[in-house]
Amino acid sequence: MKLLLAEDTADLNRALCALLAHEGYDVTSSFDGEEAMSHIQEDSYDVIVLDIMMPKKNGLEVLREMRRLHISTPVLMLTAKAEIDDRVTGLDAGADDYLTKPFAMKELLARIRSLVRRRENYSTGLITYGSLRLNSDSFELSCVNTVRLSIREFELMQELMLGNGRELDTQWLLQRFWANEPDADARTVWFYISYLRRKLEAISSKAIITGEEGGCFRLTEP
Repeated sequence: MKLLLAEDTADLNRALCALLAHEGYDVTSSFDGEEAMSHIQEDSYDVIVLDIMMPKKNGLEVLREMRRLHISTPVLMLTAKAEIDDRVTGLDAGADDYLTKPFAMKELLARIRSLVRRRENYSTGLITYGSLRLNSDSFELSCVNTVRLSIREFELMQELMLGNGRELDTQWLLQRFWANEPDADARTVWFYISYLRRKLEAISSKAIITGEEGGCFRLTEP
């Protein structure tokens, strides 16, 4: 599972990264809001953990910008403040959960697990399409090189590969993968299609995803 941790306290950041890596998460770390937002726009994650009090951009500003961009990745907010107003502000801005410092590491892990989508219904084993290989155990997409996908990227790529060249409509994809996320729209689908296009380039695949924002998408390999 891919996780972004944005926490400006260096010792806590290192401790959390070590804990999460030990638990099997692929962790990207950032120390301020601008760095976190840059990571969010360049890649996709299964869960994002945001500290509210960060330099350059605070966690609420990052969260609001994410939601304005229709990035619907689950977000767990961290704060040193215990006031109800702060909690309400974070949830109103689009946070999925809220944890007040100091917290027990076991509770943090439990909160993160609760935000990660269940994987029992995914196809097992190796899925292939042309030169592409998608490992449903490790969430790795391979060709010449290999990259790891987030849950949502995996879901979309699996659907595209199993479709054997069938066109998938944006509205159908929204109903298929974002039915329980009322803020998701055509822009959300487009973001994840764009992520997958970059991943295909990164693994030097000849396969491409055709289609434009709001339309239909199809995986094809010349």
